[in-house]
Amino acid sequence: MHSRKQAPDGMFCVLGASGYIGQAFSRELRRRGIPFIPLSRSAFDYTRFGLLFEYVRKLRPAFLINAAGYSGRPNVDACERQRTATFEANTLLPQKIARVCLATNTPWGHVSSGCIYSGAKVFDNGAVRIVRDLNAPGVRALFDAQPERFFGFTESEEPNFTFRRLPCSFCGGTKALAEEALRDFGRCYVWRQRIPFGAKDEPANLLSKLLRYPRIYDHVTSLSHVDDFARACLDLWERLAPFGTYNVTNPGAVTTRQVAGMMRRVVKSAWRPDFYSNDDEFYGEPGRAPRSSSILDATKLLSTGVRMRPVKEALADALRKWRPAFRPVLLPKPVFEGPVLVESRGLGSELES
Repeated sequence: MHSRKQAPDGMFCVLGASGYIGQAFSRELRRRGIPFIPLSRSAFDYTRFGLLFEYVRKLRPAFLINAAGYSGRPNVDACERQRTATFEANTLLPQKIARVCLATNTPWGHVSSGCIYSGAKVFDNGAVRIVRDLNAPGVRALFDAQPERFFGFTESEEPNFTFRRLPCSFCGGTKALAEEALRDFGRCYVWRQRIPFGAKDEPANLLSKLLRYPRIYDHVTSLSHVDDFARACLDLWERLAPFGTYNVTNPGAVTTRQVAGMMRRVVKSAWRPDFYSNDDEFYGEPGRAPRSSSILDATKLLSTGVRMRPVKEALADALRKWRPAFRPVLLPKPVFEGPVLVESRGLGSELES
């Protein structure tokens, strides 16, 4: 449990503040009126232990958030090619931060990922069994027909998509190594998100990625609304919830095909997604990292009193509030001599040009 009796006043510090999840933390801290310092690596190299230690020692933040990490652009396939950068960001950096916070007695939270699991638990023939491949034909058909028979992994269950339990993606393996190392550091939250999405069109947003992929890989997964995620993480701190690991996902699970269907129905887009026909076709392309198709159980989070909307409700809300990207479009002459900025009007417009 926390040693404090109430949530303290004081400065927060956000590492990785320019990233997708870091920006969500900044929005939520601003909404709550909590003073904070957003740090991006371009402004301050927090990967250097000495610099970070001196900074935290002098600032003495009430709480530090590590939202830095690397999951690849546009996806985890990039991590397979950039292994040094992935290992440094996902494994070494969290350990440096942990040592700084331990030495300065600073409580902190680390953004991890549910990509360290593959599969789910299935109630079948009166018993619960673990299935690692949710795209196996019989398993996928069962999920499509009876999703209520599928249950997620809890925080107490050992990750099964790691370097210790192959196959795994390089990104997932490095995230799992960080979690192993952080088990020995007491005043720390480990917050697991799963494929973040939101209402704003951004490169790291799942909905934006689906719009721009030439073909889509269909699989079963948990998801995290990025603003729900940041809000829940800060709620844990304010509610004096015990330090430790929490699955911070919107309850429930969906398929990528279901998400794409909601995108078309809610926004009434002319977009026509094209899916890979099966796993063999998807993995037949060179450079593919193994994908984590997994469901996480958020019961521990919800038991603290923190709320998370069901995943389909959160998706529908994000789509109703969708804000397309503002992008330059060249208009034909003789309207003007140079380029003119024209705002995209809807989800489908990004695909039409």
